[in-house]
Amino acid sequence: MYEAKYASREDIDAAMKLGCGLPMGPLELLDLIGVDTARTVLEAMYAASHDRLHAPAPILRQLSEAGLTGRKSGRGFYTYDAPGSGTVVRDALTPLASGPETPGRPVRSVGVAGSGTMASGIAEVFAKAGYEVVLAARSEEKAQSAKARIGKSLSRSVDKGRMTAEAAAETLERITPAGSYDAFAEVDLALEAVAEDLEIKQQLFAVFDKVCKPGAILATTTSSLPVIACARATSRPQDVIGMHFFNPAPAMKLVEVVRTVLTADDVHATVRELCTKIRKHPVDCGDRAGFIVNALLFPYLNNAIKMVQEHYASLDDIDAAMKLGGGYPMGPFELLDVVGLDVSLAIEKVLHREFRDPGLAPAPLLEHLVAAGCLGRKTGRGFREYARR
Repeated sequence: MYEAKYASREDIDAAMKLGCGLPMGPLELLDLIGVDTARTVLEAMYAASHDRLHAPAPILRQLSEAGLTGRKSGRGFYTYDAPGSGTVVRDALTPLASGPETPGRPVRSVGVAGSGTMASGIAEVFAKAGYEVVLAARSEEKAQSAKARIGKSLSRSVDKGRMTAEAAAETLERITPAGSYDAFAEVDLALEAVAEDLEIKQQLFAVFDKVCKPGAILATTTSSLPVIACARATSRPQDVIGMHFFNPAPAMKLVEVVRTVLTADDVHATVRELCTKIRKHPVDCGDRAGFIVNALLFPYLNNAIKMVQEHYASLDDIDAAMKLGGGYPMGPFELLDVVGLDVSLAIEKVLHREFRDPGLAPAPLLEHLVAAGCLGRKTGRGFREYARR
């Protein structure tokens, strides 16, 4: 990713820390381990497995042969104030701290399409930040139910002392439920958070195109589908961008900002500024399957499944190893069962289709479990069994 200039080192590391809860980003970790050491380990793994996913990226050879081996030399992916130091200092690749050069568009009101957990969470985030929010669903009843879910979330925040009852009431008052997307006629940003199905999203973007005013930004929070395919469903692809929030949206700080080859500069600048205003950390990436987090996370999860499938190690031992040795907040099988094995399989298939790498093909064990209806916690059984509530 870094080598191809798909995303900056800072954004890759921030994405994995904020999106996965890791203590360090992958490039920070490589500098800590030693670029030369990492290259040697990967070469040994590749020699044993012949899996292209284990082949060292060419940049590891370039850096190690140039003596840029990470913290121990004072420079690797980052530059440090002295050899052996962990203090990063500015270098030629450090992004400027100033705001965007391109002026953005004014955003005063936001429309959120959907009635599920993600839609209500995103609506809550914008309302907390002071924006007027129209929360629209396919029926008035669904929209009211989503607003009620937000009310319960705000009440929990009050009970935990995170906000006052007055602030919670004001936040809820800013949210207007609607049973039709016609209610988006005057919003400055329309954002969809509906089912992860391209046809459904394209149909919704065609509706946005008809009902939203000229100049409104049209955004998708897809986690794996091509943003450009949503843009093509409109007559204004320059106004379309990806804003991938993470679940639960009120708690997770990361937003992957996905611009297509047609996204206007002022739309990109507006969305980055907007993320800061709603207290989220934006990271830029291109319109490619998996963006940053899922493109790095799901091959790791798929490899964990292959280990169990090949009787290399047990579920419990792999989960314990990655939590205690890798600093992950959850082991891969705990995480798969939380995400849902059906969702995980769908994402893995998208990655395999996009990159056409045999190593990204979904593990057969994952496909078998999904076919058997063992989808994780939501069905009571996935890689492990769960008590029914």
